[in-house]
Parts: sequence; structure tokens; C-alpha cells
Amino acid sequence: MAEIEYQVIAGVAEVMMNRPAVHNAFNAELIAELIAALQQAQSDPEVRVVVLGGHGPSFSAGADLNWMRAMVQASEAENVADALRLAELMRVLAFLSKPTIAKVHGSAFGGGVGLVACCDLAIAVPEAKFGLTESKLGLAPAVISPYVIEAIGARQARPLFLSGELISAERAHTLGLLHELVRADQLDAAIAKACAKFLKAGPQAVLACKQLVDRVSARTLAQQQILDQANAELIAGLRVSAEGQEGLGAFLDKRTPNWING
Repeated sequence: MAEIEYQVIAGVAEVMMNRPAVHNAFNAELIAELIAALQQAQSDPEVRVVVLGGHGPSFSAGADLNWMRAMVQASEAENVADALRLAELMRVLAFLSKPTIAKVHGSAFGGGVGLVACCDLAIAVPEAKFGLTESKLGLAPAVISPYVIEAIGARQARPLFLSGELISAERAHTLGLLHELVRADQLDAAIAKACAKFLKAGPQAVLACKQLVDRVSARTLAQQQILDQANAELIAGLRVSAEGQEGLGAFLDKRTPNWING
């Protein structure tokens, strides 16, 4: 795998995004490799816990610029297919039968926030920033919305979705996106401590508990697949709309979109 690093040590699978030069931004290859790594961890009986992290200054900056340029020129059908691939990644991560931990060593935006929300446990450093910035591009965080809303609630998600504002790690912790904040020099130890706790639980009990939470919260894999299709169609429609084209074009051209005066 070229875009990630994958290793299993003492029952823990570490999946590290490895595109530091572009802040671990998503492209088709990274998405495909993350899905493959998660599926490998899922099928490996030696894996009891999965840790998701990244190299470089950021956890994940969301969509890769070159990928975004390609989507500007793509048809609505191509945009639907593209969104469904990202939706598959989020779904595989969210419904993994083993405990998942987000090791958030730096900032996360857009789809990066989705990865954090999909994990069972999220531990971050205080310096990290978070943003659901899609509305600033004339878009919406459609694909990741089920997981973000589940993490922080509809009331808190609404202003963040609508404004695209950046928030601090402290606020993300208060909202429920993050479970714990630790200093950077303590992050590895905090992850190891969390893994040790999960490893004390029976593997079948862990699966039963994850399914229990999903059942009580009325979330099923089949329902998520239906929702993913609807959300993929929503984001595709926004991408090819006049406002979406203007927003993406303005971002890529480093100019102000036409809906901002002055």
C-alpha cells in the first residue's frame, strides 16, 4: 500500500495515513487503501483493536485538491459514484466488529472529521482544529453527516454544518466529538492505555456490545446503505449545481465566492 502504513502488534492493528505532504487529504487511492486495510483487520482473528492515525502535521485535511479539481469537471453520476466510495469507507469503519480508536495528532477537516466520528473512541491533542467547512464551498458534509450528528447531536451539528466554522479541540471535546484530550508527548501512552482496556474484553462480547449500541440507537447496516445512497446523490447534486461549481472554483482559484459581498 502506497498511501497508508499497516502493521499488527500484540493484537492491535495500526492504520496510518501516509500522505504528509498533503495533510493526509483524501484521494481515490487513499480511500481504497483504507477500506482494504480495515477489511483486512476485520478478517484477521489476531486483530482485537484498530487504531487509525496519520503521519505529518495533520490528521486529515479532507478532500485532496487534485481530487476536487477532477470532481468539478465530473458528471453528476460520476460524483455520485465518488461519494459512494467515501461513504463505503465511513460505513466500513463505523460498523467494524472490533474497537476502533482515532489517534488525532493534528487537525481534521471535512472527511477527516468523519473518520474521527466513526471511531468508537477518539483521543486528540489540544492543538488540533476541526472544521466541517463544506458549506463555504457551496456544498454540504452529506456523506459524513450520519456519524457526526450521532457523535455531537443535531442541535450542535446544525450551526457547524451551516457556518463551516473551525473549532478548537477543547470545544470538539465538549461537544462529544472527542473523548479525551492529551498532550502530544502523552498521546502514544494514552492510545496504548485505551488499547489495553479494550483487550481485556471478550471479542464476542465486544461485537455484541457494538451491535447493541447500534440496535438501541436504531442504526443498522442496511439502513446506513440506503442513507449513503441518498447522501451521495445530495452531495453530487450540490457539486454540479451553479453554487457548488462557483464555490469549488473559488476555492481552487483562491478567490472569494460570488455570494460573499466585499
